[in-house]
Amino acid sequence: MSERPWIEVAADLEDLAGRAARLFSEAARAAVAARGRFAVALSGGSTPRPVYERLAGPHHREEVPWARIEFFWADERCVPPEAPDSNYRMARETLLDRVAVDPERVHRIRGEAEPAAAARECAGELRRALDAAGEEPPHLDLALLGLGPDGHTASLFPDSAAIESDRLAEAVPAALVLPPVVDRVTLTPVALNAARAVAFLVSGGSKAAAVRAALEGPRDPARCPAQAIAPTRGRARWLLDAEAAAGLEGLDRPAAKGP
Repeated sequence: MSERPWIEVAADLEDLAGRAARLFSEAARAAVAARGRFAVALSGGSTPRPVYERLAGPHHREEVPWARIEFFWADERCVPPEAPDSNYRMARETLLDRVAVDPERVHRIRGEAEPAAAARECAGELRRALDAAGEEPPHLDLALLGLGPDGHTASLFPDSAAIESDRLAEAVPAALVLPPVVDRVTLTPVALNAARAVAFLVSGGSKAAAVRAALEGPRDPARCPAQAIAPTRGRARWLLDAEAAAGLEGLDRPAAKGP
């Protein structure tokens, strides 16, 4: 990674959700103050769910400038938006339907479309919505990412050609992915590394080995794709609960429970 990541250890998933919600809220307010909008890529999975629920609660619902947020997704399964496995559906039910968002600023990945076409549309929408000019990658303000037990993040799986792609988004064939086994569309390191901030949200002991491989193992993004995320505009931030951090040896910051 370009700079050593910032590692923050929460006591448990509830503590992690509170810290992540505060990070989102502060980043949103700062981006809107500086640029008039906040562009975020959401992730699916079990760890972000309580974060979104916390954001939809009374405190953050009132302080976040929801109508000025451009919502994107780090990845999506190639399923219809109402399917139980849709990352968009999870975010809509836990967050988007519960706060005052601008529907025109919700840029879901069309999982019901042919995967390669959906990836092209995703890349085009990212450039259009963020007014990207020329060949420069558009800059998300924040990308929220998870980590799989195999070291994948977004839908960048081990040995996937998407890890080395020069495009903003790629289709990922089902043969490479963990269950549920369906094709996916993912943002690539080109898009994610151009973000102004990247935050990994990781919880549970089943992820401890992958966390250690990503942060302290030899660099090999083909085997541990999370290592391909090296933001060009600063340090990646890893928010871990105590179980996910259990295998780390080189922590340079003491754990402290946040609000």
